Formats: sequence, structure tokens, C-alpha cells
Amino acid sequence: MEIVDTHAHLADAAFDPDRAAVLDRARAAGVRAVIAVGETLADAERNLALAERHPVLRPAAGLYPGRADAAAAEALAAFIRRRRDRLVAIGEVGLDFRLAADTPARELQRRVFAAFIDLALELDLPLNVHSRSAGRHAVAMLLERGARRVQLHAFDGKAASALPAVEAGYFFSIPPSVVRSRQKQKLVRRLPLSALLVETDSPVLGPRQGERNEPANAALVVAAVAEIKAVAPEAVAEAVLDNTRRLYGPGVA
Repeated sequence: MEIVDTHAHLADAAFDPDRAAVLDRARAAGVRAVIAVGETLADAERNLALAERHPVLRPAAGLYPGRADAAAAEALAAFIRRRRDRLVAIGEVGLDFRLAADTPARELQRRVFAAFIDLALELDLPLNVHSRSAGRHAVAMLLERGARRVQLHAFDGKAASALPAVEAGYFFSIPPSVVRSRQKQKLVRRLPLSALLVETDSPVLGPRQGERNEPANAALVVAAVAEIKAVAPEAVAEAVLDNTRRLYGPGVA
């Protein structure tokens, strides 16, 4: 069984003591590649450096919505243009309305997100999208701006809000918290297997709240999706690997 963890924060300091061992456990669990997303320019730079030392990593560059400002977005966009050949995605980027209670803060997030959608189209890079408490708004923006290659990670909205994105060919990645989240279970139940990816969002969103999550737990997601959809784990693994290659290209794993 081959798995790609399509969203994990391997540059996080939580992995500094034992990153190599974490990746060894991931490989032992069937994880063939990990898309290393970032929240800052520093994360993006570190992702590239880590990928040099750990070939299992596929580096991405992003700006967390809660950190969004014009200067940071411009600096990250310049970095992405310079390192386009080394990056597999722009992410994570998007909207987080839990962190933006007022209209000006939300409008700033929208402007920054719009710029990254346009950049992804220009450079033909996938978008790895954060949309906490803003799922339908993020989907609407992606559709309005004509985004093509899209992953919505750990989507916390209603399945009805996800369906227009599925129709547009976007993908939804499921984290290990699916084992304890009724919302994620409902999402898996409603969405077709052809629209699903596997992620961990390590070091958070693990199977047990409060414990450090890691990429090896991607195998738990495959098992959970298989149980929810009443299909063999091998069939889930094969389908989501095919989905991952359709979004990120055959060279991702």
C-alpha cells in the first residue's frame, strides 16, 4: 500500500528532536511522500532545505491566513517565483474566519488569497487551501477566480458547501482526526472517493486530541475512509494515490 501525506508541517519545531525517526516511521507505514506545507517565508525556506536532506519530502510554500498582510504576501510570492522549479504547491493559503472576526480583517485575507489563486494559475501550481470557518467562502472565491488545481485541506464546512468544488474537480484531504470527528466522517460519507486525498496536518489533527501527530498516521486515514465507505483499504489507497497524482503530477510519488 502506497500513501502520500498531502499536508504536513515538517518544518515545525515539534519535529526538531526526531524528524528522521518520524520519517522512518512514515515510510514503514507505507507513506512514500509527504507534501511539506508552510505558514511563513521562513517555513518555505526550511522546507526546501529539509527536502534536500530528506528525499521523501515535497516542499511547498504558503502563508497562513492569520499571518496575512500585504508585505508578507509579496515577499512570499517573490520567493515562489524564484523557486518555482523546486516547489510542488502553493500552500497553505486561504481563509480563516475564526481568526478574523471583523470585516477589514476578512477583506485583507480575501485580497491575499486572491493574489495566491492568481499566482497559482500563472505558474500552474496546485493550491493547498486552508478554509477554517470559511469553507463556502473559500470555495466561492476559488470558483470565481477560475482556480484549476486545488486541494482543500481539513475542510470543516458542510458537505453541501463542498459539492460545487467536487464538481469543479477539486480535492478534499482527510486528516487522522476523522476517527473522532463526526463532521469529517459525514464529509467522507457524502463525497466520492474520486475527490478524496489523505493528509495528517502533522503535528496537529491526530487521532487523539492533544498528542503530536505524525505522517505515519496517514495509514489510519486510509483505514477510516475504508470503514466509512465499506470498501477495502487497498482500494482506498489506490484511489487516493491516483487522485494525488492527478493533482500534483505523476512525479509526486
